[in-house]
Amino acid sequence: MPSPKNSSAEWPARSLLGKLPPGDREELLRLGVRTRFEAGEVLLREGADDRHVLLLLSGFAKVTARVENGEESLLAVRVGGDTVGEMAAMDGAPRSATVTACGPMTARVLQPGALRALLMRRPEVAITLTGIVADRLRWANRRRLDFRGYQVKVRLARLLVELATTYGHPVDGGAVLGCRLTQPDLAALTGAAETTVHKGLRELRDEGLLETGYGSTVIRDLPRLRHIADLAPGE
Repeated sequence: MPSPKNSSAEWPARSLLGKLPPGDREELLRLGVRTRFEAGEVLLREGADDRHVLLLLSGFAKVTARVENGEESLLAVRVGGDTVGEMAAMDGAPRSATVTACGPMTARVLQPGALRALLMRRPEVAITLTGIVADRLRWANRRRLDFRGYQVKVRLARLLVELATTYGHPVDGGAVLGCRLTQPDLAALTGAAETTVHKGLRELRDEGLLETGYGSTVIRDLPRLRHIADLAPGE
């Protein structure tokens, strides 16, 4: 039996640590060196040639990259239970994005050789990690399609549903997001102007679908938010 501190309940159900069976999760958690990061500290840097992987244990981080005009674009968020850096470890290419801590974080630093050996010994870990990478690619494709096909309020609702179902903790009729995203963050992830996102959030709050406070966002009616997001119940 895993110890309580290593129970899957500690991490989101759709994260790597949340998905793995107890034995696989315990062996993965024994790899590498436990490291602490402070708010604003860079975990991985775009263009770097290092190859290690970070298994996030707590906190959350932003994944960003530079676009052609030199500005920084927010690509995704990652929370405790996720991995970052696995692509460079697998294909040897330079880092494709920068990962920055958004508050105090802990992670295990895994060397690529140790991770590959584990994937050979524990095929369930390899299958699960491959599935998560595929999910991330689908997520990125959906964001690009959303930019073209939906108005900002709908794009915002779709993003919030995705974050709630991936990283949220259930409450009556809704979910609490474990990571707080600023309005500029939400604007970047939805491809919208910050003022437009502000208006969309205000409308969702006025409709009783959303509550925002320091350190968390609460979705009060997930089914109604799915309806606004033009998502079927299972999506």
